[in-house]
Amino acid sequence: MASKALSLTLYNLMLPLGLVFMLPGAIVKMRRRNGRWQDLAQRFGFFPRETQAAINALPQRERFWVHAVSVGEVGVAKKLINRLLKTHADLGIVLSTTTPTGHALAAELAAQHAGRMVAIFSPVDLPGVGRLMLERIQPTQLVLVEAEVWPNLTASATRLGIPVSLVNARLSPRSARRYQKFRTLIGPIFGMLKQVLVQEPEDVARWQGFGLDADQVHLTGSIKYDPEGAVVPAIKLEELHMVRALAGISETQPTLLAASTHAGEEIELARVFQRLRQHVRDLALLIVPRHVERRAEIAAALQSIGISPALRSVPNSRVDPSAPVLLIDTTGELAAWQHLATLVVVGKSFLAEGGQNPAEAALAQKPVLFGPHMENFTPLVELLLKHGGAQQVADFTELESACRTLLQNPQKAACMAQSGHNALKTHEGATLRSAERLLQGLRVS
Repeated sequence: MASKALSLTLYNLMLPLGLVFMLPGAIVKMRRRNGRWQDLAQRFGFFPRETQAAINALPQRERFWVHAVSVGEVGVAKKLINRLLKTHADLGIVLSTTTPTGHALAAELAAQHAGRMVAIFSPVDLPGVGRLMLERIQPTQLVLVEAEVWPNLTASATRLGIPVSLVNARLSPRSARRYQKFRTLIGPIFGMLKQVLVQEPEDVARWQGFGLDADQVHLTGSIKYDPEGAVVPAIKLEELHMVRALAGISETQPTLLAASTHAGEEIELARVFQRLRQHVRDLALLIVPRHVERRAEIAAALQSIGISPALRSVPNSRVDPSAPVLLIDTTGELAAWQHLATLVVVGKSFLAEGGQNPAEAALAQKPVLFGPHMENFTPLVELLLKHGGAQQVADFTELESACRTLLQNPQKAACMAQSGHNALKTHEGATLRSAERLLQGLRVS
């Protein structure tokens, strides 16, 4: 196996090329997602004066730097942070994110924990940048969420004696096979981690396959699938009930929700919706795209088949009663919207590979359906299907048939919803177990 120094050298030789290649796309995404040029300075370790002051004001005896990339990872971080702050009264937390949408959610969370938490943008993983941010933040532990093992940042923390933990670690069979091809180079980077907290029993062997010792890999379960912290505030649900009512969709209307959709899926799901309306006359459709910056593209596609959607972002925007479709073009509300649905269809599972997370719908006790491509969630899919808590379909034709059956048989739909919720109880306590692992060894006050 290569040495850590060799792995870092090769990584840093390739990194500038990768950054140049990704830069144009990153700038486009930043602008589409309302990113600001002035935030770039943070990515090189330079904070605005008020941000640095807020960091300095955090409890110094114990201070965690938690990193989460975007909206999904921030959702995991939120549950973990709430538990950490509740458990340890003298802990301060800095939460870094990569995307503007993720940062917006992180800032909301920081406002709820004013004086104990600060939200920042994550650094570019160039040599020296991570060390500069570590010196400015002065964390006692670095916590990476799910898959964010950045070589330079991890190495800098290790050199400074700061333990690095990877929480809610995910490694699909496909990713494991791909990584194994580069095990010689990747192994030394993973070896710098103090601990890896994994979601599934199968993940233990996969991570140990990269040379990690048994005492570095711990099975905690999935924070994302843990019922803890999954309750949506009543005030948020009331707000969305009002939005839906003002758009012209009543509380009694059966509602099909398309969650985290990707390109091409919206129009196909809308066609399914149109055909279902022939049998379920008052059916409404909520579309929550994975990337809200696609709103214009999605609206145009829907209009091409005779649907004029209302927009969540436009006050008093109303649906067409003949085809009531509401496009949710805001971020951070998917979990709440799923509570208002009758059925939930998971996106990125029909026309692309990987799928999206079906756990939030199951936690909301809703029947869940998804297409053939759920590769990134194989253990969860198997768990839900085993317990009858979800249904997987081969294509949109089969989806239409399955939705029709569930819409016309509320008892069957309720049974599937309850089974899905019960299945996730295998992950109950994952947030607490992860927090306890991170808090082990803290200095006694």
